[in-house]
Amino acid sequence: MRRNVKSYLIIDGYNIINAWDELKDIAQTSLESAREKLIDIIIEYAEFTGRKAIIVFDAYNVKHSRETVEDRKYITVVYTREHQTADSYIEKFISTLSRYDDIKVATNDYAEQQIILGKGATRISARELKLDLDKAKSNIREKNSSNQKKIQRNWLEERLDKETLSKLENIRRMH
Repeated sequence: MRRNVKSYLIIDGYNIINAWDELKDIAQTSLESAREKLIDIIIEYAEFTGRKAIIVFDAYNVKHSRETVEDRKYITVVYTREHQTADSYIEKFISTLSRYDDIKVATNDYAEQQIILGKGATRISARELKLDLDKAKSNIREKNSSNQKKIQRNWLEERLDKETLSKLENIRRMH
């Protein structure tokens, strides 16, 4: 029996922000800006890798906060409810997934790492996540530069009529 295996990258948002110097610096002036920067980075990564990314920000000390889930392009951003840590949300979420799914959780929290491993997920540190992202970015640049070379040599739009071009554009947008 063939199973439909899904790939997930679940990120403890504040843990990663505090682990990466670039984001930590931004967070000192604006936590919102640091969150958005992390979200942008992960969107690009998820788009390129095809992994479903979930970034969890805890609202543990935020009075009267309710759980909020934002579906964005290629990722889901979760803000936990008051008194709920990102760790507890991640543990609960992992329990809802199939044991056949490929699940990576990015956190530097040692206790969380042990629980993640016990639930069958793979743990990656903030440093490993950064390396994965840098590698993906490098691959994106390579892919884009090779696409640029192709585009410079071969302008399809110069050889097709407007109606065909319009149909191709509509097909491209659907995917």
